[in-house]
Amino acid sequence: MAFTVVLIENSDSAVLLAQLRQALDGMEYQVSEGLPNTPGKLLFAVALDECGCNDSYYQLLRQLRGNPYLLQGSTAGLVVTGHSELYTKSIARTLALSANMAGCAFLGRPLVEATGSLSNFNTQADIKGTDVHTAYLLAVRELAERLEAWEGPRPLRRVVAVHASVRKTSNTLALWELVRQHLERVEVAEYCLLNGAVADCAGCSYTACLHFGQQGGCFYGGVMVDEVFPALRSCDALVMLCANYNDALSANLTACVNRLTSLFRQTRFYDKRLYALVVSGYSGGDLVAQQVLSSLNMNKSFYLPPYFALLETANDAGSLLRQPGVKQRAEVFAQRMMA
Repeated sequence: MAFTVVLIENSDSAVLLAQLRQALDGMEYQVSEGLPNTPGKLLFAVALDECGCNDSYYQLLRQLRGNPYLLQGSTAGLVVTGHSELYTKSIARTLALSANMAGCAFLGRPLVEATGSLSNFNTQADIKGTDVHTAYLLAVRELAERLEAWEGPRPLRRVVAVHASVRKTSNTLALWELVRQHLERVEVAEYCLLNGAVADCAGCSYTACLHFGQQGGCFYGGVMVDEVFPALRSCDALVMLCANYNDALSANLTACVNRLTSLFRQTRFYDKRLYALVVSGYSGGDLVAQQVLSSLNMNKSFYLPPYFALLETANDAGSLLRQPGVKQRAEVFAQRMMA
């Protein structure tokens, strides 16, 4: 079979399965109510109930989090449906992070979510000249076709690392140096976005953003257009170096992600890998990893390799290097990047 639909069953899953059968008509696939025994291409399908929950989904999370090698060798996409306008994205990114930490890779833009009203498909319906339900089915079909055709990312030769930290005191950059020293035969470019180096987006219209993107730039110009955009066009991987600020990315890194919309208008990043190093002072590294995953994999189309994030906890300056086993974890992370 070309791929397996992993149906996370509940009272609403029969409706979702019927939608999938309509969208995937003529394609080669099988339906499984649990995880398959062998690695392969997976399409997770989750239908949420009126409360935005699915009891089988939580059982799946327990299974994934209890075995860090359960999905090694698998590549996946996701379809999530709901009754309201809420919870589909949060459910999807939690599942994606848990599956990724169990060894599963994800396509760029791996998620098709159907909110209760399907109003999230209004724009696609207008572009395609159809109704929102048909636009939803077409999106599922497009995702399945990309999953079926996927052969893996290109070899790792050029890496771009982006941060907004002060080297003298940053545990995040200390962790990056531990990883970087094991990246052999790889060209690395590093960009610091401190001190007003990048302005956040001010909500340009779609047509204005598209216009500047087609010219290879952005309305704001600066280091993003002059240095980061060209580096991302030619790189094979983006590494986000993320200090945890109140369980979120720093303001400058958030601005960087937002500004990538202009570049995304003219190109897709399906064959470029996404990695993250996240250092938290107390807790919440998984929340930051989900933010990176959601914004750059689900929205901006970067490929998510297995074990994409290295999560550490360190507070005082220099304390990262005193964490037991951190050097070994950094080396393993670098080896996975090059694998």
